[in-house]
Amino acid sequence: MTGARQEALRAVEGSLDRPSAARIYDYFIGGDTHYAIDREFAEKVRERMPLMGDYCRTSRLFLGRAVRHCVERGIRQFVDVGSGLPTAGNVHDVADEVRPEGDVRVVYVDNEPIALAHSTLLLADTADPDRHQAIAADLLDPEDLWLQVRRTGLIDLDQPVALVVNAVLHFIKDEEQPESVLRAYRRRLAPGSLLVLSQMTNENPQNEAERQALADIVAYYETTTNPGQLRTIAEFRRFFGDWELEPPGLVYAPAWHPDEQTLFAERPSASRVIGGVARKPAES
Repeated sequence: MTGARQEALRAVEGSLDRPSAARIYDYFIGGDTHYAIDREFAEKVRERMPLMGDYCRTSRLFLGRAVRHCVERGIRQFVDVGSGLPTAGNVHDVADEVRPEGDVRVVYVDNEPIALAHSTLLLADTADPDRHQAIAADLLDPEDLWLQVRRTGLIDLDQPVALVVNAVLHFIKDEEQPESVLRAYRRRLAPGSLLVLSQMTNENPQNEAERQALADIVAYYETTTNPGQLRTIAEFRRFFGDWELEPPGLVYAPAWHPDEQTLFAERPSASRVIGGVARKPAES
């Protein structure tokens, strides 16, 4: 057993006294890397919002469709920030399904030590170490994160990259300056790169009960290490800057290139998830 694997196992074993945001999400999307303490927390959230599992799966399914889109547009490099655990529909599995040639490289990035520990173990069993790697870095520190990505040797940052920030930005409050953070990443990306973003929204709740449920979820997460902020489509649009959105634009996630697996396809706004993909123009 390698030293990295032993260290990861120790980190996981030492984390079982508290819920992990990454494992909670994994539970909601149907993964198998979670424990009783994570499931207990998730079920408390589900009591307040019964469809939370479907919302999380909607985010994950959007990720899969977005990755396919990026690969079909010629992207061969992905940086997945706030990646959580690379299980159930992860970037490298989707990319390799589209490109069986096995020439797509992926760096998973998370600032939660437990997510990194689990990712190290999972990738050791399911991934190609020459093309897939997990690293620790913080979305809110673009300079250091980009340096850590470069140090992997997997990503040529002078060539187009798909930067993925999926189901993460609702954990970043405006006071943490996410707009300037995303601007920094857009500046660093090579022309032709794609930016994949999604988050939960409080846009147009269908009734007072849903409005209150959304408020309750935000209030509940305030008691955790992952407080956050829901945003409207207009508020979220600024994170793409002046980049051109790929059709159909910034929409409710189920309306973005739906397929036979898409949840909420008949009523996309019920998904509570918005997302889009934008391309960096050659002149930027």
